[in-house]
Amino acid sequence: MDLGLSDKRALVLASSQGLGLSVATSLVREGAHVVISCRSAQKLETVVRELNEMGPGKADFVEADLSMQGAAANLYAEAKAKLGQVDILVNNTGGPPPGVTTAPDADTWRAYFDTMILRVIEMTNFCLPDMQANSWGRVLTIASSGVEQPIPNLAMSNTLRSSLVGWSKSLANEVAKYDITSNMQLPGRILTARLDQLDGGNAERTGRTLEAVRAENEAQIPVGRYGRTEEFGDLAAFLVSERASYVNGSVIRCDGGATKGI
Repeated sequence: MDLGLSDKRALVLASSQGLGLSVATSLVREGAHVVISCRSAQKLETVVRELNEMGPGKADFVEADLSMQGAAANLYAEAKAKLGQVDILVNNTGGPPPGVTTAPDADTWRAYFDTMILRVIEMTNFCLPDMQANSWGRVLTIASSGVEQPIPNLAMSNTLRSSLVGWSKSLANEVAKYDITSNMQLPGRILTARLDQLDGGNAERTGRTLEAVRAENEAQIPVGRYGRTEEFGDLAAFLVSERASYVNGSVIRCDGGATKGI
């Protein structure tokens, strides 16, 4: 199936590793011109070189720390200079530290709300005029399966990311007339450095081995294993493609069936 991405230009946030990189990789494989971003120029240079060697699409990078005020405007301006316009925006952010609801103080809640929620909204608002002017666009926001089934000891993530569900659906209703879609993609347990961190913390906290923690988690997933990053990236590539033009305002899981709800 031709996804119609060979002439599209995409900005993928937090994309030097993990889920963001999986999306950028799939888009480059489909022929898109992709700008990746994170806080480390050295890491970005290495990843861009690897993406360009892979092809057939093209990759550039912009160094950006979205925890800083004004960073969204700078990232958008530099990305547009490299791309010409932004057709596809993939919103992705790092997660907050593990813990229960009472652990973070008010300043910590505010800081992560700024980084994980406000920056996503800012970036989207910067990119929308390009999409509206061209009567085509895709906004895909990566969150967590915790927005549908709260994950124990990830209270901040469950809470903050849930606010993006209402925002994404509201946006979908507002921009559909421009042939712009807004969807959310929810990862379950996908093999990334973030999952290594969480599983390692769980093992240390409970006095078990990492292998025991993973075996327990895999037993709760109907497909019986953790997801592969390429499986997540390929789903994202479809959702931002021409072929997904009638998928709008949706929340799509990539979790092997682990979420218990309907």
